[in-house]
Amino acid sequence: MKEIRLKARAKINISLDVLGKRPDGYHDLSMIMQTINLYDKVTLRIGSKKAAPIVLKTNLAFLPTDSKNLVYRVVEFMKNKYEIKDNIYIDLFKVIPVGAGLAGGSANAAAAIKAMNRLFNLNLQEEEMKEIGKQFGADIPYCIMEGTMLAEGIGDILTPLSKFPDCSIVVVKPYFGVSTAFVYNNLDLGNIRKRPDNEFLKEAIKEKNINKISENMVNVLEEVTVKEYPIIEKIKEALIKLGAEGAIMSGSGSAVFGIFENKEKAKIAAISMKKQKYVKFANATTVYNRERG
Repeated sequence: MKEIRLKARAKINISLDVLGKRPDGYHDLSMIMQTINLYDKVTLRIGSKKAAPIVLKTNLAFLPTDSKNLVYRVVEFMKNKYEIKDNIYIDLFKVIPVGAGLAGGSANAAAAIKAMNRLFNLNLQEEEMKEIGKQFGADIPYCIMEGTMLAEGIGDILTPLSKFPDCSIVVVKPYFGVSTAFVYNNLDLGNIRKRPDNEFLKEAIKEKNINKISENMVNVLEEVTVKEYPIIEKIKEALIKLGAEGAIMSGSGSAVFGIFENKEKAKIAAISMKKQKYVKFANATTVYNRERG
């Protein structure tokens, strides 16, 4: 039986700047995003003729398996749009922490779009898949492209950058999630103390200078989250003490990551962080640089 298995990789924010609020309620952003080798597994195959039109199974009991799930909605949309009569079985194996600012849900949806394209030989180009993704979430077009990107607009205007230098990444999530809406609603746009210099960061990435990158990572949303959840700052400080070149919150949180030049130090740091009672998830991984044709 033909099936498509794909890795849905997480993303981290090397920088995140909020430029202003748009009339539609979204915010204009300028951020550098990077894919990492922390991933969920998304498997699609043609389902039984006796089954429901879409059957979604997952390893996490609290995740919805109906139209409340982004993967389900994307598959349902494509099934209708391309008049696919077959029933579809989806297996979603989650590893990326939920509600962490790592775009796990968006990565799953992006993988589902790619899997549908391949399973049913739709011959969609990347731009067409991005257009589908954009209807369901601002991060999905990025998750379809992957790699090192400057993301502008609501995160959907994407410019590929030089490949990120090889390094280890330690991702740590505390025992709580953060509401994205809460963070943006409480961000005082007129009083942001420190903004990232994305032009400088782009050059540092081009130079493959991990020290320059690490020392200049800024996420303006920390101004809200650190005040509300001081543990985020505590995790950043702990990662630096354990040998990270720099540490920053990803997206709207609550996950924090540290950049390590030394693989062994990264592994030891992840083990150490796992032992902290305020930590739910800690993982040492690497950056993922997509080869572009």
